[in-house]
Amino acid sequence: MSAPQDPGLQPERTELSWRRTLLALAVGALVSVRVLPPVLGGWTVATGLLGVLAAAVLWLLARRRHASVAAVFRGSVAATAMPGGGLLLALTVFTAVGALLGLGYAVLLRAG
Repeated sequence: MSAPQDPGLQPERTELSWRRTLLALAVGALVSVRVLPPVLGGWTVATGLLGVLAAAVLWLLARRRHASVAAVFRGSVAATAMPGGGLLLALTVFTAVGALLGLGYAVLLRAG
């Protein structure tokens, strides 16, 4: 098996993909702040701002993960376990909770 073509670039590509994902989350939250209050009420502003805050926190965690993985690729830290599973779990839980809350509100809005 040959060595990778671009040693050390994989963490950079992963960090860039996390950045795009969290930018999309922040933009979606900001759009919801702008568009949804007339339809769903004023509480959507707080929810949208919570989404922006969550994107910022996840971005900081992604930067920390990138630094850890880059250190492993540079060889300055022994590779015991690759970090980052918690970051993916946090993003998944945040997205699932938001989707379930939105679905529940839509069902209640339609029923009432």
